[in-house]
Amino acid sequence: MATKTELSPTARESKNAQDVQVDETLIPRKVPSLCSARYGIALVLHFCNFTTIAQNVIMNITMVAMVNSTSPQSQLNDSSEGLPVDSFGGLSKAPKSLPAKSSILGGQFAIWEKWGPPQERSRLCSIALSGMLLGCFTAILIGGFISETLGWPFVFYIFGGVGCVCCLLWFVVIYDDPVSYPWISTSEKEYIISSLKQQVRSSKQPLPIKAMLRSLPIWSICLGCFSHQWLLSTMVVYIPTYISSVYHVNIRDNGLLSALPFIVAWVIGMVGGYLADFLLTKKFRLITVRKIATILGSLPSSALIVSLPYLNSGYITATALLTLSCGLSTLCQSGIYINVLDIAPRYSSFLMGASRGFSSIAPVIVPTVSGFLLSQDPEFGWRNVFFLLFAVNLLGLLFYLIFGEADVQEWAKERKLTRL
Repeated sequence: MATKTELSPTARESKNAQDVQVDETLIPRKVPSLCSARYGIALVLHFCNFTTIAQNVIMNITMVAMVNSTSPQSQLNDSSEGLPVDSFGGLSKAPKSLPAKSSILGGQFAIWEKWGPPQERSRLCSIALSGMLLGCFTAILIGGFISETLGWPFVFYIFGGVGCVCCLLWFVVIYDDPVSYPWISTSEKEYIISSLKQQVRSSKQPLPIKAMLRSLPIWSICLGCFSHQWLLSTMVVYIPTYISSVYHVNIRDNGLLSALPFIVAWVIGMVGGYLADFLLTKKFRLITVRKIATILGSLPSSALIVSLPYLNSGYITATALLTLSCGLSTLCQSGIYINVLDIAPRYSSFLMGASRGFSSIAPVIVPTVSGFLLSQDPEFGWRNVFFLLFAVNLLGLLFYLIFGEADVQEWAKERKLTRL
């Protein structure tokens, strides 16, 4: 009689590794890339993000013009001078736009759960998210011009019309998954499904809230996003003010100079996504790629800002460092910001909204803390603000480097219920 032999743990691991290799060979290799359904969806999301952020920016740009045109009192013009101003050229309204941005990003990540192959997620997410930067650049560059030449209502007409077009594209082009998509090729459908078959399941399960709260990788993402948002908030709100007060040059008066950091960030953000996926093809570990992208997007940017008070050169050098710092910061799009898709693809939309909601505390705290430091020490206040930025950014980065992971967590895997 034949007996069934029990495999040793080493042999079992070897067999599982062979099974994984066999599964990888089943994935179609020659599939369309740029001219494909998944990249078309990324492009639609790019323009949806473009119009969403552009509309937020034009609210800031046209606010003073709206007040001037609706109130006969000239005193209202001066009432905005003491309010915090961001590099968009208008009043700072970043905290009010954060809930909308969190919900938008959460909805997009729900799409990439079933549309983004793991080996292409960096570039797909970077293409989609970079639309926000292009929206900032376009609104800053032409928003003020349209408001002055045609009137401030036309700014809303133009960008609102673009938003309606993007909304129509969304309803026509976006589908829940490749299976229900009518214009996808068979090879691409098989490629996406085969790539995600180890991560995505159709069964719905309740959110493991307790496991999420106990998960150090989740907390590392939340704290890392918080520290990076601290960097971005300081960069957007206070760096232009610093250049204006130290070098007596108001870069907000120059639309091209104000918009330059965002177009540089747009280019670097998309290139960073392709570089991250390129490293994955070179057999780099996924968590290594995520951490490299996060380091390059956080540490150099904060270090460049810290160096600003020690420069003896003119405002051109300071503006160049600001532009470079803003550009490098977008490399985090391929790092910490999409890490939730790696560790919990099933719950990535919820976790993205939660992590961005947690990080939205930073833009609320930054103006209060920075304003206090500047008022207490006028001589070294800017150095204190920038050193605090560097310290917060470094602590969040170190926590992520220590506890960050890229493997699917046990609580995020499919749980099979057995009945006796």
